[in-house]
Amino acid sequence: MNWSEQVVLVTGGTGSFGKKFTELMLREYRPQKLIVFSRDELKQHDMRCAGFDHPSLRYFLGDVRDPQRLARAFSGVTVVVHAGALKQVPACEYNPFEAIQTNVIGGRNVIDAAIDQGVQRILALSTDKAVNPVTCMARPSCAPRRCLCRRMPTPERKTRVSVARATEMLWGAAAA
Repeated sequence: MNWSEQVVLVTGGTGSFGKKFTELMLREYRPQKLIVFSRDELKQHDMRCAGFDHPSLRYFLGDVRDPQRLARAFSGVTVVVHAGALKQVPACEYNPFEAIQTNVIGGRNVIDAAIDQGVQRILALSTDKAVNPVTCMARPSCAPRRCLCRRMPTPERKTRVSVARATEMLWGAAAA
């Protein structure tokens, strides 16, 4: 894939994975446009102040729970990296419905918006906790990943989907 011809959007773009991904994409691959999609305006501001201000970089406020905002954000996008999710086990255990709204419904919204907007590729990140899910964080994380795997391209639908696990050790996110 020639990244310089791609318009890439990363959900959860201000999280630990999103920042590392943005840094790597700008330094090594230089996409035509890179969109950081997140619901946290302060973290977007902090990224800008930390030097994430490349001419191809755009910041887009939004939440994976909002299908209309996703549709707007995905317009013209060729690659979506879906890293937006609630990942802290204690918070998800205490707020299970929030975990479901973000990790399950939000995951489905990302899938549907990407297909509806003609995104060519989706890469969804998963957690190693979703292999044998036993917590309120892991069970909801497992569902959209399984849905993604069942959304294979057809002649009418050209969106290609992939799921990968990014371990917390690799990216430095401490999910207890």
